[in-house]
Amino acid sequence: MDNPRALVVRHDAVSRSVQFNDKLIAFAKHWGFRPRACAPYRARTKGKTENGVGYVKKNAIAGHSFTSWEAFEAHLDKWEREIANVRIHGTTGEAPIIRFARDEIHRLKPLGGQPSFGSLRELSRVVGNDCAVEIDTNSYSVPWRLIGERVAVTIAAGEVRTRHGLQQVAVHKQSEGRRLRIIDSAHLDGVAGRNGAVRRAEIAAAVPAPSSPPSLLRPLAEYEAVVGGSF
Repeated sequence: MDNPRALVVRHDAVSRSVQFNDKLIAFAKHWGFRPRACAPYRARTKGKTENGVGYVKKNAIAGHSFTSWEAFEAHLDKWEREIANVRIHGTTGEAPIIRFARDEIHRLKPLGGQPSFGSLRELSRVVGNDCAVEIDTNSYSVPWRLIGERVAVTIAAGEVRTRHGLQQVAVHKQSEGRRLRIIDSAHLDGVAGRNGAVRRAEIAAAVPAPSSPPSLLRPLAEYEAVVGGSF
């Protein structure tokens, strides 16, 4: 696919690392495919996408009018069968329907009664003092440093994904029970009192060591020597 903002949050042109929208990730998992994004500014892939849109606009739609959306869909269906799929493609040199039947149709997977993706939900939550967000009476952990912060939660395809800004901070399997705590132990790493001690070495090291006594806490004998007598 191309890199529309609705689907691709970030795509680094140098490292080619891609961050997809949470909705797209959930949608892809639901239907069992892996999304791939075209390289930015690469005409070889992006150009093919744009050319396909232009072909449909000019060949199938331009100059036509339709009385309803259903009539428009029926027209496109007929156009695909009788024109687009049987023409000789300029790049491959063969009809798309022949190439599809030979190379692609066997890769398609049956839907197998898979329910619609319409169950996706997007919520906003504030992280509680228990390092978790509450969804449908259940608590799902997030990193403890986000206590008090507002996060975005996406629920789809059996997963609960939590995002803080543009960064995904937690992924849990959605629980089917009620009033349960679903915890990733890494989210509590560093919390004082967990398993009886502070766990992260850098946090323990940050605790200031006892310093030498202030000057006012010197032995009384030193003051006696200064004033020339005893108290």
